[in-house]
Amino acid sequence: MIEARGLTKVYGDKTAVAGVNFTVEAGRVTGFLGPNGAGKSTTMRMIMGLDRPTSGSVTVNGSPLAGHAAPLRDVGALLDAKAVHTSRSAYNHLLAMAATHSIPKKRVHEVIEMTGLAEVAKKKVGGFSLGMGQRLGIAAALLGNPQTVILDEPVNGLDPEGVVWVRNLVKYLASEGRTVFLSSHLMSEMAVTADHLIVIGRGKIIADAPIQEIITGQGQGRTRVRTDQPDRLMQLLAGTGVSVEARERELLEVTGLDPRQIATAALENHVMIYELTPLQASLEEAYMELTKDEVEYHSLITTGAVPVEAGGN
Repeated sequence: MIEARGLTKVYGDKTAVAGVNFTVEAGRVTGFLGPNGAGKSTTMRMIMGLDRPTSGSVTVNGSPLAGHAAPLRDVGALLDAKAVHTSRSAYNHLLAMAATHSIPKKRVHEVIEMTGLAEVAKKKVGGFSLGMGQRLGIAAALLGNPQTVILDEPVNGLDPEGVVWVRNLVKYLASEGRTVFLSSHLMSEMAVTADHLIVIGRGKIIADAPIQEIITGQGQGRTRVRTDQPDRLMQLLAGTGVSVEARERELLEVTGLDPRQIATAALENHVMIYELTPLQASLEEAYMELTKDEVEYHSLITTGAVPVEAGGN
C-alpha cells in the first residue's frame, strides 16, 4: 500500500505537488494520469525517496522507503529505463543490483526469462532498443519479488506483443495481492488495464475513483438515434441543454436527453425510430474533460493558415 498525506513539493517559486492525499490499495492496478507538468513524476520520485517532500509524507507498506531495510524486496520501480550503466550487459546490470540485497543468481535468470531478455542478456545495454530497455527496467523492478510495483510509462517503445505482456503482467501481480501503481499517457491501454484511477492536475488530485466511475461521471448522456424523419426529430428534441447533431443520413447523435426521453418524444409525435443506442464516453474523453482546465503546456495545431490551440498531455 502507498499512502500520501499532505504531500507537497516546492521548487523555488513553483509548487510541483500541492498537499495531495491518496492511497494506492493492494490487490488492484491503480493508474496515475495527468498532463505534462502536472506533478506525476515528482510524486513518483517522492514515493521512491529520490526527492524529499517539502512537507507532508508518503509511505510504502507503512513506512517511508528510506526506512526499509531491503528496499528492492519491498518496492520495485521503473522510473527511467535509461538509468543504467550502458557498458554493462543486461545480465551484469541485474547481477550487480541483486548483489546489493543478497538476491540469488537464480532470481536474476528468472526475471531475464520472464521479460524476454534471454537472447540479449549478455549484450551491452547501450545497444538496446527503447523497447528492450523497457523490458530490462521491468526486470529490475521485479528482481526483489516486491510487494509494491511502481511503473512509469512501462509500455513506452514496446511492440504490440510487449504491450499485451505488460498488461497481463500487472494484472497478474495485482491478482496476487500486490500493490501496482502505473503511469501512462496511453488512454486506450489504461482503459483495459487499470481498476482505479488517480488523476493529478497542476499538482492537485482532481479525481480518485474506480475507472468506470470516472468514465461514467464525465459522460454527456449521448445517444445514437436512427430515424427516417431526422429533421422532424431534431426539431422535437431541441431545447435548453440539448444538442442534436446529424452524423449521416437518418443518423443523429443526441446529448442531454436519456434514451427514454427520446423514445417518448418520438412515440408521442408518431416518429419512427429504428435504433436507440446509449453511448458511453471513452476514458480519453473523460480524461480530457477532467483536465481541460489543468493543462499547463499548450501547442498549436495548424489547419491551413489558421493555427488552432490544443492542450497537450
